Amino acid sequence: MESHVMSVVQQNLYIITLVLIVGLIAIKLSEWIKIPDVAMFMIVGILLGPSLLNFIRIANDSVANQFIITLGSILILFEGGRAIHVSVLKKVWITISLLSVLGVIVTAAVVAITAFYLLHIPMLYALLLASVIASTDPATLIPVFKQITIREKVRQTVESESAFNDATGSILAFTLLAIIQGHAQLSVASSIWSFVREAGGGILVGTIIGFLGVLFTSEHNWGHLRKYSTIINLVVAISSYLLAGSIHSSGFMATFTAGLILGNPDLFRLHISEETNSPVYHFSESITLIMRKLIFILLGTQVDFRILKEFWVQGILIVLVFMFIARPLTVLACTLPDRKAKWKWNEIVFMFWVRETGVIPAALSGMIVAAGVKYSSEITSVTFIAILMTILIQASTTGYVAKKLGITIDEPNHGMKKAVDIK
Repeated sequence: MESHVMSVVQQNLYIITLVLIVGLIAIKLSEWIKIPDVAMFMIVGILLGPSLLNFIRIANDSVANQFIITLGSILILFEGGRAIHVSVLKKVWITISLLSVLGVIVTAAVVAITAFYLLHIPMLYALLLASVIASTDPATLIPVFKQITIREKVRQTVESESAFNDATGSILAFTLLAIIQGHAQLSVASSIWSFVREAGGGILVGTIIGFLGVLFTSEHNWGHLRKYSTIINLVVAISSYLLAGSIHSSGFMATFTAGLILGNPDLFRLHISEETNSPVYHFSESITLIMRKLIFILLGTQVDFRILKEFWVQGILIVLVFMFIARPLTVLACTLPDRKAKWKWNEIVFMFWVRETGVIPAALSGMIVAAGVKYSSEITSVTFIAILMTILIQASTTGYVAKKLGITIDEPNHGMKKAVDIK
């Protein structure tokens, strides 16, 4: 027994070491080719996975894989929240609110109808497939925007959407899964309550934990732990996720909210010094880079071409509708009513193009397979085709599209500076 445990530990250490080494090569290649590193990590993962070279083999439902995905998503989301400016959110909160709820529903409806006709599966299962890929992925978008300098209003709107709509997409997927398994009945009232509990509970927990983090690291009399700000930030990120989960709320929303609070201490008329913040920035840059490598290289290794080949034609057609019809309709439905934000057409068109799919949909599809749901092969195939196409096509060209649309800014924002462009 002890020998088996040591063997598993050594195997996981081998995988992590190999990922970190090839990840460095992938970073240099992404800089040379000038594409976001998450796209290159995905490509490297496909090459190293069982489908090709078979250097890395880790099951989607293994403890190690789930731990890496969960921890990585927590830290990336938390860091994304820290980079958000409340002053910008005040101007675009209507758009973000609509994208987080109405946007997911519009996307899911369009994709479900397409899947129903192309895959010839029952509408309930088509809706389940659509709900899995309906929300944008923060673990993909936030790293991409770290490498591409665009207007703060646009960047923070899309990043906030990717964090907040995770709850909507997850609630929709789990509700449909429960109905399919016979554990629940379709009810608008229960769905609304689930959303309020998950989203509201996550925001509440994140606000409370984030405030405690601000208090203990600020220049206030209670700031006795400011010397240990890096550890406090790590504890705040993980504990907000755990506490929200314990009350059946969205852990990812709690983590993002906690990061938002810690990044905006002036909300409580508190101040965190540059000396306290500096080690946090350096640590978060390194740890989120490591987690990006692990998440996306491992995600690439789990692409199973044997499953994909059966539904690849239908999958590509569904994802094309997803990218070029569902997303534009979603953005138009959520930005045009928001007169306060004063969206320009080049900004709206750019948001058409940024709807990457990644870690969260992969995790949801894995749960559906584990639950033994009918048509899980179709759901898994379309999910991974969506991940591959949106990351390799959209994430790789985000910088080019932003430049062509004229929404890039001259001065890069490396996180230490918080210059806000809300034109």
